[in-house]
Amino acid sequence: MEHLHAHEHAAPMRTERGGPLTDVRIVDLTQALAGPFCTMVLADLGADVIKVESPQGDLPRFGPPFTETDSEKNFGGYFASINRNKRGIVLDLKDPDDHATLLRVLETADVIVENFKSGVMERLGLSYEMLHERFPQLVYATIRGFGDPRTGESPHAAWPAFDIVAQAMGGLVSCTGLPGHHVASGPSVGDIYPATMCAVGILAALHHVERTGEGQFVDVAMTDSIMALCESVTWRYSYTGEVQAPRGAQHPSLSPFGLYETADGMCAVAALTPAQWAFLCDQLGRPELVSDERTRTTRRRSDNRDFVNQIVSDWTRSHTTADVVEILGGHVPVGPVNNGPTLVASEHVRAREMLVAVDHPGSERPVVLPNTPIKFTETPGGIYRRSPILGEHTDEILAEIDALLEEV
Repeated sequence: MEHLHAHEHAAPMRTERGGPLTDVRIVDLTQALAGPFCTMVLADLGADVIKVESPQGDLPRFGPPFTETDSEKNFGGYFASINRNKRGIVLDLKDPDDHATLLRVLETADVIVENFKSGVMERLGLSYEMLHERFPQLVYATIRGFGDPRTGESPHAAWPAFDIVAQAMGGLVSCTGLPGHHVASGPSVGDIYPATMCAVGILAALHHVERTGEGQFVDVAMTDSIMALCESVTWRYSYTGEVQAPRGAQHPSLSPFGLYETADGMCAVAALTPAQWAFLCDQLGRPELVSDERTRTTRRRSDNRDFVNQIVSDWTRSHTTADVVEILGGHVPVGPVNNGPTLVASEHVRAREMLVAVDHPGSERPVVLPNTPIKFTETPGGIYRRSPILGEHTDEILAEIDALLEEV
């Protein structure tokens, strides 16, 4: 039951919105994971993100897990994590009045983000071309499985896609797992990496607006992003014809560089430089390996990786994870294989304030979410607001929009 006290080890929420993007307003029409993660990244950096939901709410909103005392179940952990720092408004975009309301909101916005299937926004009368003509400075960003025809007509443009499809078609699954046994990545990389790339694209497009006054269409395909992430799959094939196979716990070209069992778990060890290898050899009790023909250079250690990995594994298995980290830390790149409980207990995580205790409606205790990893000395961002209850800020936002437009 230690998870009930995890918030006691986490940093508190910030008291107000902060970050380098506090002058940016984003209208978020996204749903599921990829789109909301993209806008979450920007919200953590200070952007005012207005999350627009249908009266039924975003698909993951009402899904588990919930805390043991959550009496309201306004949203579960999935939704809570990627929709923090946003204000929520409910609009039915098929309703003429709500359609008109969205256009009023967009009059005050810098960015609109959506991840509908190709053609949905056109059917709603909200195409990029229409919005660009009406709001020429607006940045319009999309995340789709196979991209938008405006930037390249894919034969799969109309196909739906989820994380697992992007991981498979982008090449990630082909090189993940154990030899002969392919697996998908643990985190939903097929959504999260395209989301991150889209956030980068939005920032670049905003820079273009600042220079030229012209908004544009930003298109990120999930499959394209994973292909870019798995860059070695392409260049290995191009250079040598190698079809990169699952690497398991070891690197295909470097040694020692991988995961090694310890007496009580696993740790990562990577000794590549001559100084790192010499230090590791001393700790292994095998100083002669520094000059051994099988191991004296990076190339030779790679060629004889089974021999090297066996020696390193024999040593790590005779020590606890904490001992391995204590002995090698600061001299050889090393780290424990962390999980939920050990991340909460990590001194590094605590020092970097990478976990935040976040209020949750209907729950008797805060929940813990990962903070933004992007740190600034002058304009720090971070979590300052929990995710919104469905339509929670509708009246507040509409009153604010009316006031802003009256000033124009």
